[in-house]
Amino acid sequence: MQYIPQAAPFEMIDDVVAATETETRTRFTVREGHLFVDGGVFTEPGLIENMAQTAAAGTGWKAAQQQQPAPIGFIGAVKNFAVNTLPAVGDTIESTVTTLHQVMNAHVVQGKVTLRGETIAEAEFKIFLQ
Repeated sequence: MQYIPQAAPFEMIDDVVAATETETRTRFTVREGHLFVDGGVFTEPGLIENMAQTAAAGTGWKAAQQQQPAPIGFIGAVKNFAVNTLPAVGDTIESTVTTLHQVMNAHVVQGKVTLRGETIAEAEFKIFLQ
């Protein structure tokens, strides 16, 4: 994906930095007016959705490698969500999602969000693909 300066107020990824079979890394710059910005900071639901969209970008990349359409996914559970800092408007975060386990259409992934090299949020997701 490429950076879109006037992105919609619900987009969570500006570009995919890297993608492999087991890991996806994205970048996002927090903008004023974004759906998940409140009081000048990107809120907790935004961090969760950013990690989820990073996982979706990785799934889409894998499907494209096999010349298949991207499957639809659903978050079944979020576990061990922790936030150290909320990024401010103008900050650029980098998110990494790593596949831990996969059984049929159920995927367990670990998401991590960093700001200037420091981990600011992380969570484990159970995602089901159709």
